[in-house]
Amino acid sequence: MDLTKIIARAKSILLTPKTEWPVIANETDTVAGLYTGYILVMAAIPALIRFLSSTIIGVSVPFFGTYHVGFGDGLTFAITGYVFSLVGIFVMALIVDALAPTFSGQKSQVQALKAVTYAYTAFWVASIIGIVPGLAIVAALAGLVYGIYLLRLGLPATMKCPDDKAVGYTVASIIAAIVVSVILSLVVGALVGPKLPLGRGSLSLTHQGSGFSDGSAGAALQKWAQSMQAASEKVQAAQKSGDTAAQANAVGQAVSAALGGGGKVESLPPDTIKQFVPESLAGLPRTNVSVERNAAMGMQVSTARASYSDGAQRSLNLEITDTGSLKGLVGFATGFAGIEQDKETDSGYEKVYRSGGQLVHEQWNNGSRSGEYSVVVGDRFAVKVSGSAADISELKAAVGSVNLAGLEALKGSGVQAN
Repeated sequence: MDLTKIIARAKSILLTPKTEWPVIANETDTVAGLYTGYILVMAAIPALIRFLSSTIIGVSVPFFGTYHVGFGDGLTFAITGYVFSLVGIFVMALIVDALAPTFSGQKSQVQALKAVTYAYTAFWVASIIGIVPGLAIVAALAGLVYGIYLLRLGLPATMKCPDDKAVGYTVASIIAAIVVSVILSLVVGALVGPKLPLGRGSLSLTHQGSGFSDGSAGAALQKWAQSMQAASEKVQAAQKSGDTAAQANAVGQAVSAALGGGGKVESLPPDTIKQFVPESLAGLPRTNVSVERNAAMGMQVSTARASYSDGAQRSLNLEITDTGSLKGLVGFATGFAGIEQDKETDSGYEKVYRSGGQLVHEQWNNGSRSGEYSVVVGDRFAVKVSGSAADISELKAAVGSVNLAGLEALKGSGVQAN
């Protein structure tokens, strides 16, 4: 990782893009090489700025003063944004590559990643301006506009599309990327939630030779980049074969690798996951149940929901989610949960911790005598019970009455190795 080279490339693509893009297009590189040699460093800039501006400098709130985000929350949000930006870059590269034939371009995963990566440089560098209070939005807009301009200049060089089709190619890529980003944010937000627990020392930047120390977030990201390289090679091989089915399967596995899955995963069929929804919960009869399996871009997620009520004051809701192809991302999130989070207020409390190797979240409101208790089983299945109860122990017991061992036994079900 040569910082001098990274800075020189960023300067060249921003100041002299018309002459720099042909140079970039002719360079021999790999997906893993682009990540470890440029993306991992540059994508960290907005994450660092976000952390400093929210925790150290603070956010100015009109009429109320300056609000400082807690160190733990600030670090959590910064790292969450960093990880998801790495995923988003690869997904957008897949889109750019898939659209190439439509605009008379040549498909190439590496060249598509080059186009997206160096177009993103404008946003990464512009984010530095965001450290000045009140200029974050201006910086984001400036980076977005110039980034689109860079992508429009870069597509003819990297993807070999005619210059007169570059504008349409750029617009189609941006629109598709926005749609995918929104969907990905909603899915990940629903599964992981706004808080991504991070353990003390999980962000270790200690080097051993040319790599990150074992067990660190950097090592995990390096391994992730390598899995994407392997997945991209399979996509290229499938493209050369001309087999449409093989191409679709390879792209699905590549997206799964981008999300940390290590392979394409078929989530549990509705009939299977429904078997884990009991007829009664904490002495309450089941009043309704619904099960569904949704798929998009080769990824699957299955969810079972049920309500339980005595017809009077007591009611509970059960939700079981099989994260399917997103299990790798969930595993990454839970893997660094070594620190116990414990927040208490006059109205109740919230905790995030690990118990028996499982990630646990519990929340309780003293006033309404209600809360929720959830556990992640096998880094794949999320089981949550919420509603009214005498205390949190009732919700915990309700989750415990679900066949968690049976779910964990299925953590490898439907997994197809890359």
